[in-house]
Amino acid sequence: MGEARAKQLADRIQVLVAELLERRVKDPRLGFVTVTDARLTGDLREASIFYTVYGDEQARTSTAAALESAKGLIRSEVGKALGLRHTPSVAFFLDAVPETAGHIEELLEKARTADAEVAKSAAGAKPAGDADPYKRPHDEDTDEDD
Repeated sequence: MGEARAKQLADRIQVLVAELLERRVKDPRLGFVTVTDARLTGDLREASIFYTVYGDEQARTSTAAALESAKGLIRSEVGKALGLRHTPSVAFFLDAVPETAGHIEELLEKARTADAEVAKSAAGAKPAGDADPYKRPHDEDTDEDD
């Protein structure tokens, strides 16, 4: 199968799993979960589904357990909806994008603060030597005249 077909099926699996989690899976351990991405191997045998959970570490743990217990239902429903010869196995992975984005935002804020401090100290600064330390072609002409 082509890579484009695998990507198309992965997008369809992402939508299907999100709908299943919203409508069919009635596990009380399932928190406020968002399916962020789905990837399918080239042979269409394994689907990796990435998700995020709003909440603390306990909400993440209980949601992971709920997804693990609902894996069979999700796999069978995905197989029915896609109509493939072989239904792909399903694996869930917690997506670390929100934590990574938060860390990047912290680093950007530190960089902005450091840039502001440098600009503040450079505002009243003067060059150590001449204002323009580079020789110009017209400067060489005047040196020869001397």
